[in-house]
Amino acid sequence: MNNMQELDDASLPIFKVERVQLQFSISSDFVAAQVANNVLILALSTGRILRIDLDSPSDIDDIDLPRKTSEIGLIRRMFLDPSASHLIINTTLGENYYLHTQSRQPKPLARLKGVGIEAIAWNPSLPTASTREILVGAADGNVYEDYIEPSSEFYRNQEKYLKAVYKAQDGPVAGLWVDLIPGRVDTRRVIVATPSKLLHFVGKIGRPGQEGSGSIFTKLFETEAPTLHEMTPSTRSSPSALAVSPDSPESQSGEGDEVERVYAWLSAQGILHGKLQTNTRSASLGSTVFNNSKMISRSQIPLSQSASGRKKPTQEPIAGVALSQWHVLCLVEGRIVALHRLDEHVVYDQVVLEPGESALCLLADQKKNTYWLFTNEVIFEIVVTDEDRDVWKIMLKSQQFSLATQYAKTPSQKDAVAMACGDYLISKGQYLEAANVYGKSSRPFEQVALTFIDHSEQDALRRYLLTKIATYRRSSIMQRTMIASWLVEIFMSKLNSLDDTITTKAQLTESTTTADTKDDLASVRTEFEDFVNRYKGDLDRKTTYEIISSHAREQELLSYATAIDDYNYVLSYWVQRERWQESLDVLKKQTDPSIFYRYGSVLMVHAATELVDILMRHPDLDPLKLIPALLNYNKSKSNTPLAQNQAVRYLLFCINALHTTVPAIHNTLISIYASHPSPSENALLSYLSTSSLSNPPPYDTDFAFRLCIQNSRVQSAVHIYTSMGSYASAVDLALKHGEIDLASLVADRPGSTDSALRKRLWLAVAKKVISQQGTGSIKTAIDFLKRCDLLRIEDLIPFFPDFVVIDDFKDEICAALESYSRSIASLESEMDASAATAESIKTDIKQLDRRYAIVEPGERCRVCELPLLSRQFFVFPSCQHGFHSDCLGKKVLDGSGLTVRGRIRELQAQIGRGGRREKEGRELDALVAGQCILCGDLAIKAIEEPFISDADDGEEWAI
Repeated sequence: MNNMQELDDASLPIFKVERVQLQFSISSDFVAAQVANNVLILALSTGRILRIDLDSPSDIDDIDLPRKTSEIGLIRRMFLDPSASHLIINTTLGENYYLHTQSRQPKPLARLKGVGIEAIAWNPSLPTASTREILVGAADGNVYEDYIEPSSEFYRNQEKYLKAVYKAQDGPVAGLWVDLIPGRVDTRRVIVATPSKLLHFVGKIGRPGQEGSGSIFTKLFETEAPTLHEMTPSTRSSPSALAVSPDSPESQSGEGDEVERVYAWLSAQGILHGKLQTNTRSASLGSTVFNNSKMISRSQIPLSQSASGRKKPTQEPIAGVALSQWHVLCLVEGRIVALHRLDEHVVYDQVVLEPGESALCLLADQKKNTYWLFTNEVIFEIVVTDEDRDVWKIMLKSQQFSLATQYAKTPSQKDAVAMACGDYLISKGQYLEAANVYGKSSRPFEQVALTFIDHSEQDALRRYLLTKIATYRRSSIMQRTMIASWLVEIFMSKLNSLDDTITTKAQLTESTTTADTKDDLASVRTEFEDFVNRYKGDLDRKTTYEIISSHAREQELLSYATAIDDYNYVLSYWVQRERWQESLDVLKKQTDPSIFYRYGSVLMVHAATELVDILMRHPDLDPLKLIPALLNYNKSKSNTPLAQNQAVRYLLFCINALHTTVPAIHNTLISIYASHPSPSENALLSYLSTSSLSNPPPYDTDFAFRLCIQNSRVQSAVHIYTSMGSYASAVDLALKHGEIDLASLVADRPGSTDSALRKRLWLAVAKKVISQQGTGSIKTAIDFLKRCDLLRIEDLIPFFPDFVVIDDFKDEICAALESYSRSIASLESEMDASAATAESIKTDIKQLDRRYAIVEPGERCRVCELPLLSRQFFVFPSCQHGFHSDCLGKKVLDGSGLTVRGRIRELQAQIGRGGRREKEGRELDALVAGQCILCGDLAIKAIEEPFISDADDGEEWAI
């Protein structure tokens, strides 16, 4: 599709003249026309002006001049600014009018009355509400500065001022142009064209106190001398004009820098054209512009042919000129002829006008890059299509390769430019530059490579291969791999060559020093690293290792391995050379756990502290897989103090910081603690004490105990027995190894909760203590055993030797006998008291049968206050209180708990069912009449009850 599009664009002509069909009919002839910013202005012979917006052709403004043509003459010329905001109209009788784009009423320009306007230079700051300062060229050679400000009042003067600023001596002003000089705010360039002279002014303008209050160009024309380009005056009258190229598409879109414009001056000798350069000093700017300009003579334009096919014998002058971006458009003998600005060859030559038909003007829209030809009756548009299509060819012919590349559009065009540029650079011996260009061309790979090899240009070959590999697609695996491998070989050879030069100080030219060679070495090394990082996917690992190794390039070997993340190779390399710091530097950057496991053992032996620092920064590692490395380190560093043991440090980190409960980790730590040659067990005991708080402990107790026994860690073994609750075994073990103090501490562990066990443990300790003391110091042994309050002398006697002298512990025996005597006396006293109490109880039992109470005839129930003898009652002999049975039962029910209350009701129900219920009756009597309700527990509970209940009348208690 793209190829077809390119073919279509190439097959279309650059220029094509098309007749414009208006959507309405016009009966009058055209007398003048202007086009700007897609607005078309037509002046009719009747004095009417048609303003047409080409974006909406049906929208037409029909405007009449304020006076009839018989009074002011026909419209002669019109001048429209590039933004289509301001229109100035000149008539044949010297009347001038101004029309703003938002107005339909032309206003007379009184100060310009009688001036035959030939050209206007618009202010470069447009668009603005006013015209600001403009230059007006007249037929009498005068140049005026004018300032027009539109007003809604018809009779108000539109012009702020009008001043003649320059006078051309050789005829009318054919053209004017004003533009800004970038970077110089107060500087202007003014070009004045006459039929035989072209004047170039550059200088500073004046600045009046207020805008529009006075002339700004007077200072420029008075102080600056123009640069002059003069032609020989023609003997016959011929048109003269000044044309400037339209705005470039880049400047309209805001892309890139301001593009220099091109001018074309039409005179009798032809067309002088060139760039309006701005990057030269003001003093020489005009000379630079004119010196770089070229002349298109009339003879360069083909002659017209007559109706019979013969060329006309005489040449008519060029009638009009306009500029496109790359071409000069000429109106010659009714033909539109387009010549390319760069080489002035004819691109287009087409007859447009009929014989005898004359043209009004040839115009260009400065903003929209459209081109128009007007006659009295017809409008033609010169359609331009892809006019820069051949620019690259012309640039290529003139060996301007960068510009040719810029304007080449298709891949084939760019390729042709690249090959031609490469050939040119080779011919000039610029091999490095040629390598860059060839790399982007389709020139056969082997041809270019052999060219550089034949000329011994290895640097250029390297540059070419680097450029070429970037042009291959990822799918071209074989080509990319081949070039990449070749580049590795070239890089290694270059690096070795530079190293040899530095070492031998050979082959140094007068302009090359050892420092320069070292800089080259660093540059090539950096270039190689960049290459590897970019194209590591195209390099075969094995082949690359072999190439670099064959050149013994250690740094590059490691650089490549690092680039492809082959850290196993890098680490293996440094480890084999026992470069431990370099190994650790590589390890610091790793995240793959397998690398830590693989190289942990060797690094623990030679750089344990730094390695553990690194391991502690990787909590994701599995400590189990590092145990072999830790044990290997501990074996080789067995005499290292535990406080400096890095294996212990890492294991404690896992336990305390990572809170690991894996038994193997804890067992490993115990193994290191237990097997350490230090006689102190403090570290092991501290760990065991802390770990014993967990239930069950995180280590294998059987394994730990065996290690402690194997390494004679008695205290630790006893601690393990104790933590398991095996106090007897702990005491036996301690006593077996003569640790009596330790055994006594363990014997006290059961405490008061299990006195029997504690006594049994202390008896074992006593046996050991007495057996150790023998007959020499039994008293010392007995003093030691006084630490346990459960032991008695009689418990210890069996452990004494058969021939021990009693004098050694007679005080203890006497004290024991006295203690027994006191105990016997206490028991006898207690027995006497018990006998007296029993006798008293017997007496009380006998008196119970003879207890009675006297009830008076008028005695009343203490609850209902009714006579007590009126129905069944209870009397309490001890307090003489009497109650009816039912009253007493009710009170007991109300004051008893739920259990007693439920039982009373149950018994009442059983008795109410009849039959002999003696047992139930006795139980009920015991519950109801067990105690007096006024003297017993119920009375005490009644303290919490208020004096006045809800059923009582509170007023009775009022005072």
